[in-house]
Amino acid sequence: MDDLNLTTLQRGQTRVKGSTIEAFAAALRGRLITRDDADYDEARTIWNSMIDRRPAMIVRCAGAGDAVKAVRFARDNGLLLAIRGGGHNIAGNAICDGGVVIDLSAMRSVWVDPATRRMRVEPGATLADVDAETQAFGLVLPTGINSTTGIAGLTLGGGFGWTTRKFGLTLDNLISVDVVTAAGELKRVSEKEEPELFWALRGGGGNFGVVTSFEFRLHDLPGEVLAGLVVHPFADAEMVLRQYRQQLETAPDELTCWAVMRKAPPLPFLPAEWHGKEVLVLAMCYCGNLQAGETATAGLRSIGKPIADVVGPAPFAAWQQAFDPLLTPGARNYWKSQDFARLSDPAISVLLDAVRKLPGPECEIFIGHVGGAAGRIGHEATAFPQRSSHFVMNVHARWREKGMDQTCIGWAKGLFEATRPHAIGTAYINFMPEDEADRVEAAYGMNYRRLAEIKRRYDPQNLFRMNQNVKPLAEMRAAS
Repeated sequence: MDDLNLTTLQRGQTRVKGSTIEAFAAALRGRLITRDDADYDEARTIWNSMIDRRPAMIVRCAGAGDAVKAVRFARDNGLLLAIRGGGHNIAGNAICDGGVVIDLSAMRSVWVDPATRRMRVEPGATLADVDAETQAFGLVLPTGINSTTGIAGLTLGGGFGWTTRKFGLTLDNLISVDVVTAAGELKRVSEKEEPELFWALRGGGGNFGVVTSFEFRLHDLPGEVLAGLVVHPFADAEMVLRQYRQQLETAPDELTCWAVMRKAPPLPFLPAEWHGKEVLVLAMCYCGNLQAGETATAGLRSIGKPIADVVGPAPFAAWQQAFDPLLTPGARNYWKSQDFARLSDPAISVLLDAVRKLPGPECEIFIGHVGGAAGRIGHEATAFPQRSSHFVMNVHARWREKGMDQTCIGWAKGLFEATRPHAIGTAYINFMPEDEADRVEAAYGMNYRRLAEIKRRYDPQNLFRMNQNVKPLAEMRAAS
């Protein structure tokens, strides 16, 4: 193999001998992919097609041993390092230019122990992989809402979805992890083993190592939930959102309802005259007794005069995949997110004005309600800081043509700025794009300094920096 020029941590260049690379590749149980390989372009492609980066080396890991070797190789040579799980993160941090990618996507095993209601998952598994195994035993792990999302990034950043109000965030159900640290050591980490590192991993993103295995506690959930969509004309959106807000004040933990505003896709249950027109959709899921669910959802379903109400019993795993067709790979995506303590009338007014200016048919505004069990955990119990019952706004700009970049990104940024006066300052790091490095400290709030101290202990050189980066404490002091 020829010598390679690789990108360093400081974004300079260093030359690594071909013989050194060959020896590294020969020691792997998986394989090393470089620009000369036929599947290189496929291996560097991730969900967000705006991200077009060309790493020098992609280490397709077959197990934890490969991850250890890859971390040591990158550390010893001072190389820029990215970690890929599902490759779904909006910021595109799974891929770097000119450096090394630790690709965990082939490690997708899921083991469920129904007797103890525990599960062990490898980092390349998707939410669909998790749901397929857990639901076979009438069990569930609270995760997100798109089945192609990777379990690793979701968990390390938080993880909220249809069952979070009942069972907590994904990271709240984490029992232990196996993680490769910047020192190239594989550690078992839990509440009892390396507790500070375990605290940081629950919400600190990819800042602290390469997780090669997750252990979760599971919960009972029957095969069916009461779930579906209620679609309203956009003309009624202000009234619907106000009543939606009121209904959620007394919602039981089993009930989750989110609002989505967008142009209506050609769904089969919508009359054709509504296709392509602005609508407000209430998406709801009740994860409990179906009869009790009918009672719990009645208030939400009685709001206004909807175009369609398709709420009914559904297999939970199928409901988890309901939004997949709207989130397929290959589109250009840019997100902006805010947390609201309440969905105030002024905030609603700003949101509605933005919907009237949607730049494309796939752009949308999503409002998720988080609370219940997730809100009854202390703000300092994990690195994830925002535990009060709150609303998460995700401005999801999505389009196909590169020529639309400025228009769509500008729309998302404009709405973000307009909602700033109504927001509380924290943010869900899994929704943050790559240009929000200046927002990371505020996103973690009171937990940031503790994270920075743990980063100093476990990764003082900031090897793991392709993420919503927490800088080591010493680096923070130097910067100040």
